[in-house]
Amino acid sequence: MNDWPLTLMAVHAHPDDEATGTGGVLARYAAEGIRTVLVTCTDGGCGDGPGGVKPGDPGHDSAAVALMRRQELEASCEVLKVSHLEMLDYADSGMMGWSANDAPGSFWQTPVEEGAARLAELMRRYQPDVVITYDENGFYGHPDHIQANRITMAALAMTALTPKVYWTTAPRSMMKRFGEVMREFGADWQEPDPAEAAAMAEIGLPDEEITTWVDTTAFGGQKFDALAAHASQGENIFFLRMGRERFTELMGVETFVRVQDTTGAAVPENDLFAGLR
Repeated sequence: MNDWPLTLMAVHAHPDDEATGTGGVLARYAAEGIRTVLVTCTDGGCGDGPGGVKPGDPGHDSAAVALMRRQELEASCEVLKVSHLEMLDYADSGMMGWSANDAPGSFWQTPVEEGAARLAELMRRYQPDVVITYDENGFYGHPDHIQANRITMAALAMTALTPKVYWTTAPRSMMKRFGEVMREFGADWQEPDPAEAAAMAEIGLPDEEITTWVDTTAFGGQKFDALAAHASQGENIFFLRMGRERFTELMGVETFVRVQDTTGAAVPENDLFAGLR
C-alpha cells in the first residue's frame, strides 16, 4: 500500500492532450493531495516540427519531434503537479486517414490486447480510484483517442479493480459558445461547410446527459501554462490565442460522463471523487 489516500489516473493519446481536457482536474486534485497519474500512449511524432514543419513535409523528423514533445510533456506535468508520468511510447498514428495509421508500431495498429495488458499492469501498480479517458469515438474521431478508449476499457476488464470511470466530453452549449469564440479570435477562421458543421454539432453531449461538472476555475492559470508548455504545437493550440483570463472563463469547468461506478454517488455530481471521500 502507498501513502496516498486516493489516486486519479488519466489515460491520454498524445503529449498536450492532458492539458486540454483534464489540465484543470489534474491540477485541482493534485492541490487536494490526491496522487495524479498520467498515462500518455503515443510519442506525438506526427506533431509539428521546429518552425511548424508538418508531417510529410521535407525536414520533418518524427523521432526529433517525439523527443521535443517528451520534454514539453514533462514541463506540462511539472506545471500541473502530476505525481507520475507513464509513457507507453507507441508511434503516433496521425489523423484518421493519414498513411501513419498503417505504419507498423503505430498505436492504431497495435492489438488492443497488447496495449491493454501494459496499461493493466500500470493500473495494478497504482490502484486508481478514478480513471479518465475518451469516449468510444475518441471525442472527435482521432484514431489514437479511439484506441486509448479501447485499451483503457479492456485493461479495466483484465483487472479486478473497480474505480469510478469517466469519459471526457463537452456540453453542446459550450461547443456553440466555442464556435463564437473561434470567430472572435481566429483571424483565419472560416465557416465550415454544411457537412463539417453537422459533424461538429455531434461533438460533445447535450448538457442534460453530462453526469459530472468539475469547477477548475481556480486552476485556469495552471491549465493555460500547461498548454503553453507545448510550444512546438502552438500553431494548433487555438486556446492560447485567448490569453489567460478569457481562457479561464471559457475553460474553467471540465465535464465528464461517468460510465462505471460502485459508490452510488448521485448525479449530476461536481467531484470525480464523490462517494470516495
